[in-house]
Amino acid sequence: MAKAPKAAVIMGSDSDFPVVKKCIVMLKKFGIEADVRVISAHRTPEIAAEYAKSAQENGIDVVIAAAGKAAHLAGVLAAFTTLPVIGIPMKSSTLDGLDSLLSVVQMPKGIPVATVAVDGAENAGILAAQILALKYEEIAPKLAAFKADMTTEVQAKDEALQKEVATL
Repeated sequence: MAKAPKAAVIMGSDSDFPVVKKCIVMLKKFGIEADVRVISAHRTPEIAAEYAKSAQENGIDVVIAAAGKAAHLAGVLAAFTTLPVIGIPMKSSTLDGLDSLLSVVQMPKGIPVATVAVDGAENAGILAAQILALKYEEIAPKLAAFKADMTTEVQAKDEALQKEVATL
């Protein structure tokens, strides 16, 4: 039996879960299993390193990491694996997520982290699906259908707007 696609979804705090849940929903929409964990780059650095080092042998294909403030989780995980890592910078109370965004996106040479928007959990799930579609061909038609549904939705909204504007 063929291996199912699997993503790690790691958050630095359980307070990130309401946002990160949107990523998990998106992964499931594309048939991707999610291993969801709370692991802190600063409070549990040994666990973070061990998780990243063993991720591939544990069936993980891509890593998604959500963290706020200093937001080093994605970078720490990327330092210990050759798997693709996607960072979700979380909106923080102090700098409205700018601190998180800069921490995730400004990685040094050799430790790349793909970065989505602040609180961009849905896009992280979609990006993971696009990456995994290169290996798991069953994901590609689901992505195509998703894009087609978006097109239909926008066209319907435009049509409704045109009707409303015509009545002004």
